[in-house]
Amino acid sequence: MSGFLLLSFDQGVMGGIVGADNPFGRHFNNPDADMQGNITALYDIGCVLGSIITYFVGKRFGRHTMLMAGGAIMIVGAALLGSSTTIAQLITGRIVTGVGNSMDSSTAPVYLTECAPPSYRGALLTLQGTATILGVVIAYWMDYGTNVSSNSFKWRFPLSFQAVFAVFLILQIIDLPETPRWLVVHDRYAEAKEATAALEGKPLDDPTDNATILDIKSGLDEEHNDGLFRFMELFSWGGTQNVRRLLIVISIQLGQQFSGSNMINYYLPVILQDSMGLSHQLSLILGGAAQRTFLVGLAIRVLLMDRFGLCTLFMGCSAGLCLCFVCVSALLSKTVDGMVSEGRGYAATAFIFMFQLFYGVGWLPVPCFYPPEIATTRKRTKVQAIASGWNWMLVFVVVKTTLIACGNIQWHTFIVFAFLNAASITTVYFFYPETKGLTLEDIPLLFHKKGITGGVSSSKGGRTVFLEQHARKAHIDKKMHLGEERMEGDQAQDEKTA
Repeated sequence: MSGFLLLSFDQGVMGGIVGADNPFGRHFNNPDADMQGNITALYDIGCVLGSIITYFVGKRFGRHTMLMAGGAIMIVGAALLGSSTTIAQLITGRIVTGVGNSMDSSTAPVYLTECAPPSYRGALLTLQGTATILGVVIAYWMDYGTNVSSNSFKWRFPLSFQAVFAVFLILQIIDLPETPRWLVVHDRYAEAKEATAALEGKPLDDPTDNATILDIKSGLDEEHNDGLFRFMELFSWGGTQNVRRLLIVISIQLGQQFSGSNMINYYLPVILQDSMGLSHQLSLILGGAAQRTFLVGLAIRVLLMDRFGLCTLFMGCSAGLCLCFVCVSALLSKTVDGMVSEGRGYAATAFIFMFQLFYGVGWLPVPCFYPPEIATTRKRTKVQAIASGWNWMLVFVVVKTTLIACGNIQWHTFIVFAFLNAASITTVYFFYPETKGLTLEDIPLLFHKKGITGGVSSSKGGRTVFLEQHARKAHIDKKMHLGEERMEGDQAQDEKTA
């Protein structure tokens, strides 16, 4: 959870700091809206770099090592930010923290996905999303608390404080085991058995541990029939439909970022002040309060996720987000002498709070855990790194253009995001398979049907697309038989070597 506290704290902390006419702006020679966008958004370019690093070395070094390395890099970045005297140093610190943060945010969902039991994996991953909101809440209220300062403490302390979360992350990770799937991939079966027993709270000699390891190994052996991983596998159809999975992963990032969420997360105090006519002090207070609304949405999600599944929540959430932005646009479109009336400003703010509620129920944590769920173990690290890279590139686009769009097309900005939210509903309905209640080894069965939609829109079982029951049983029996043969062969080879 510390990894996602870091992620969200860094996303929210700049919203209450940036500005030309405040201690931050005066210290850095009153940057204009374009430069403020650069300072805020270049953090996301650092995140893209971190995703690229994770793509190439994440599978080799493992989830445990990558999480610790990301935390260490963030400590360095926080030190650069807190001691900044020039815009160049400030931007460098933002990029460095972005690299470390992306290494953590690319790896943490994989770690949790591979360790969580299928019966309540969705709830655990949603609780991980709760940490995301806590980070934003802490950032906003810290900005408000330091607002009373008239010197550089106002921004140096919040920017430096993220090092505390990074230290906690490293301390937490030290004693945690590596994931059993990564250990099996690297033929470390004894450690994989120990990790499985520890994660499931069972004794080391429990026979179900062997069954779990066997199931993981048989699935990996089946995936590795084609030899070493090749980049072009990601663009193949075949039996695994890798390109379809990749397109779903990318579309999830598009859906989340073009919902307008990071327009709100990064700049809500600025939007409340400039677009809705509220005072600076009130904007900071309402910005912090609005982030707490996320927590209510996530609490609702924890109760609903494993009952209704993610696709139903996706579609309902997108419809709610669209409605909220349509209402905000309608309220802000009526002005007197270029100013929104106080009543309309408050009403528009109420719909922003509703937006946060719907977003917490639906989209908030899903782009972090749906990609590693639908990816095979062979490609999970790389797919999650690609997902993270797309996410941060899109965040950069949104964060860089938001202040410019609000200045030029004003309330029409909300109309654009309302349209994009409406488009997400059809995308989810036709293309996203439901993973609720399935083990990671069963999820490949969702991709056995052919066609553009893979049978998602026409499936009868609550959008969970499976082979016929007898075919599914035959598939599992084949995996177990091959796994037993290969496990026996490996054991015989180990005895011969000994």
